[in-house]
Amino acid sequence: MYAILETGGKQYTVKAGDVIYVEKLDVEADSTITFDKVLAVGEEGNVSFGAPYVAGAAVDGKVIKNGKGKKITVLTYRPKKDSKRKMGHRQPYTKVEITAINAAK
Repeated sequence: MYAILETGGKQYTVKAGDVIYVEKLDVEADSTITFDKVLAVGEEGNVSFGAPYVAGAAVDGKVIKNGKGKKITVLTYRPKKDSKRKMGHRQPYTKVEITAINAAK
């Protein structure tokens, strides 16, 4: 069974046992979380779509850790003006392991 869920403005296709990196959530490590914005739930030949979400469907997950991604360097400059600025950025994320997919009954 698989599900398509929405969190942090992005959509993820998940199965039980998958590990996904989502936008940072306000939860502690080793806690459980339930995603209720499920766009579709299905298995082989039987898929149900929501409008926009499937009523009663939920995806359960376990938060493994909160962290930051690798640093990216942003360099802005103006040619021939001797003006430049160097910045770094590390995007925060939450690592979640999907434990169960609950389809609508």
